[in-house]
Amino acid sequence: MADPRAIRRLLRQPAAWVSAAILLIVVLACLLGPAFLPASLAEPSPDQYAPPSREHPFGTDLNGRDQFYRVLMGGRVSLLVGACGALVSLFIGTSWGLVAGYAGGKLDAVMMRVVDVLYSVPRLIFILIAINAFNARLQDLASSLGWEWLMQSSRIAILILTLGVIEWLTMARIVRGQVLSLKSRQFVSAARVLGQSHFKILVRHLLPNLSGVILIYLTLTIPTVIIDESFLSFLGLGIQSPQASWGSLLADGAGAINPLKSFWWLLVFPAAAMSLTLLALNFLGDALRDAFDPRG
Repeated sequence: MADPRAIRRLLRQPAAWVSAAILLIVVLACLLGPAFLPASLAEPSPDQYAPPSREHPFGTDLNGRDQFYRVLMGGRVSLLVGACGALVSLFIGTSWGLVAGYAGGKLDAVMMRVVDVLYSVPRLIFILIAINAFNARLQDLASSLGWEWLMQSSRIAILILTLGVIEWLTMARIVRGQVLSLKSRQFVSAARVLGQSHFKILVRHLLPNLSGVILIYLTLTIPTVIIDESFLSFLGLGIQSPQASWGSLLADGAGAINPLKSFWWLLVFPAAAMSLTLLALNFLGDALRDAFDPRG
């Protein structure tokens, strides 16, 4: 279970409070904000490239759509991919590291060599292959089942799975190292003497003692997944129109900059929203690390 002293140390850190408050505001704004705004803001209008004003706080884009509305909707997608991709990574990495560290011996050696091999696989190529191989098939499957939502979100689903699959390697190594030190403790030996199964020892005794490490890794993995998704979308390989993410909005903003006229608001506001979120997540991760591992 989580150490009460670690929680008290966390609550005493201003950086943790400020970061958590910023994250809460960003998440609530992206999730609930569009519901309180007129739906017409998402529709094209004659106000092309209108600068920030009272009517359009973040200006408008090429098609006259409100940029503030689009930043909130793009944040929904980026945060969804980041959170779900990190959870997929967390589940795979924690399970792999638990089994490898607890089993030890040859099985541990084989499992960690698999991790070493996967480290050498180029991420971008793997994601591109997955999108090209499964996007059309997933859309066909969704069409046959009548799942309209999956047809519209097939790329998002593939990005979540692929980014989660490639981000678990570091977590597996961290968990394995922790399990190697924990499995020789007296409480694990006592559980073995009492005849508890290996599964119960892993779930009831080892996993709760890794909660701090897992929470720290989760807050530090979400920014990594968001950056990966934004990079792919910026290149036109991830989220595509009519959907938007912070990365695709940055690509639109970069494309609107030219020597004659600079529509700076198309680039500044999505970049500010993403940077603020990533900074808050990283500061929160650092605060969690300081609280749960003060010696480090």
